[in-house]
Amino acid sequence: MSRRFLELLAREASAVEFEGPIIQARAAGADPAAIEELERAKIEALKVRDLLKRRARREAELSALYDTAGDLAALRDLDAVLEAIVHRARQLLATDVAYMTLHDPERGDTYMRVTDGSISAKFRALRLAMGHGLGGLVAQTAVPYATADYFADARFRHREHIDDAVKEEGLVAILGVPLRLGQRVIGVLMAANRSARPFHQEEVSLLASLAAHAAVAIDNARLLQETRNALEELSHAHRTAREHGEAVERAAKAHDRMTSLVLRGGGIEDVAAVVTDVLGGSLAVLDDLGRAISGDVGELDAGVFEAAQASRALGRTVRRGDLLIASVDVGGEPVCTLILRSDDADERILERAALVCALLLLFRRSVAEAEGRVRGELLDDLISRPGAPGLADRARRLGMDLGAPHVVVVARHAGQRERAAFWASSHATVRHGLATGRGDEVVLLLPGDDAGGLARRVARELSSSLHSAATAGASCVALQGAPQARDVAAAYQEARRCAEALIALGRTGDGASAAGLGFVGLLVGDGRDVRGFVDRTLGAVIEYDARRGTALTGTLAAYFGTGGSPSRTAETMHIHVNTVTQRLDRIGKLLGEGWLEPERALEIQLALRLHRLGHTDSPNTMGPDAI
Repeated sequence: MSRRFLELLAREASAVEFEGPIIQARAAGADPAAIEELERAKIEALKVRDLLKRRARREAELSALYDTAGDLAALRDLDAVLEAIVHRARQLLATDVAYMTLHDPERGDTYMRVTDGSISAKFRALRLAMGHGLGGLVAQTAVPYATADYFADARFRHREHIDDAVKEEGLVAILGVPLRLGQRVIGVLMAANRSARPFHQEEVSLLASLAAHAAVAIDNARLLQETRNALEELSHAHRTAREHGEAVERAAKAHDRMTSLVLRGGGIEDVAAVVTDVLGGSLAVLDDLGRAISGDVGELDAGVFEAAQASRALGRTVRRGDLLIASVDVGGEPVCTLILRSDDADERILERAALVCALLLLFRRSVAEAEGRVRGELLDDLISRPGAPGLADRARRLGMDLGAPHVVVVARHAGQRERAAFWASSHATVRHGLATGRGDEVVLLLPGDDAGGLARRVARELSSSLHSAATAGASCVALQGAPQARDVAAAYQEARRCAEALIALGRTGDGASAAGLGFVGLLVGDGRDVRGFVDRTLGAVIEYDARRGTALTGTLAAYFGTGGSPSRTAETMHIHVNTVTQRLDRIGKLLGEGWLEPERALEIQLALRLHRLGHTDSPNTMGPDAI
């Protein structure tokens, strides 16, 4: 009979089948002793069966743990390893579902990381706060927990959203074990059934072993990622160091080229050519006033000059769109700005080029200042020592011919003496003239004969440079033959009076000569050009009378003489009032709009008196009806 039980054991028969030999013996009428012997044999066979089954299970568990260890040794993808661990837990414990939650340090709770066998989207998206639900309890206490009936278990805090997700998944029995790294719990590995069932200690131990492997996998993945990150950082640092070294070498070579150019007498244009040759793109070099010295990058908006200011403050290149801007200042005052239009360029080379250009400009400024002092001393002597010997020779050595027509311009300004003197010196040098500073005014001696035009230009450009109003008066130096230095002194005095007159007339920031001041020019000008004043003020009317034989000049004199009354003018001249009106209309067309405004009318009346002093013709010569 024992052979029958061995056959059952060999084919791994179920426990029920072990009752078969006993039933057959009783049917065959075996005696009680034989049946009792079979009962003992059955019990021993079932013990052996249970032992074999436990060993088979243990073998499967060890095999699963071995496979998991192999997965860890060949770790390539953390997600794949965790999914394999959860899947093996579900298989070995023969549960409906297995899943893993991990701790979220930022939110302080746990979230679903991997699930196997789950059918509910709500359950897969579940998050468990510490102490909430069975998983939250395990995460909080770091102790395994099992429940045969989740909804009837009061050992943990039930939360509606958790219970709803568990109910939607249909879970009843749940086992959870902590994932621990040292004393720290990083998550929970769980197995669950959709029907009530107890979890044996062997199952708890198996799930804990798998959880330990999962914790190791997660930690290994973290270490591997940190190692990869460290290697990437080292690689990036190496690339950065290599690129930096190459950039420094390129910048040094470019700097050597620019320095060599400067030593050979090269200028801003040569430095700019090196920059564009090395970096490509187009380059513009601006001076301290934002004017282009070299190159052109098109129209620049206010943002570019704000970027230049930022570059000076930072001491670095500033990018604005496709423009790279490097600007240099000395003592808080801008010297030069380089603007490179390029998508990608080495900023160090542009910064070094800006420094080289700044040094060139400072050198030019020093030379200009030295030459300006020489020119300023000559102009001072022409004004204050007009009879001193050798003035003409000194002028010729500076490239000036005092025998040619010149204009003296006196520009009055408020403060900023050094900047005004530098501007005047630079302006005079460019125009082959002289300049000097005298208190709150600068004096220029410039070639030309358009005193009014030069005065207005100087006032406009100096005001722009100083960012405040500058008022300029001018006077021509009419030199004939050998130079007469005292004429410069006289022109200087007249130019000063013109500037003072402009300020007194409320025309600060304007420029004019005596001829441009109307009747005031007769008072401040040395020449007293009465005929010129009359021609400028009344010439159109006088010429019309001479050409047409009319009496517009006499009518205009009578009109002002009667206080501007057409009817009284008509009585005085013995003509009809309509005739007076027609003549006044003609006069208005000849003199232009605004001829009756007070200041203009005053000049016209003065011109009429001066014209009568120079002519004896009667206003009524042509008869009462002449128009």
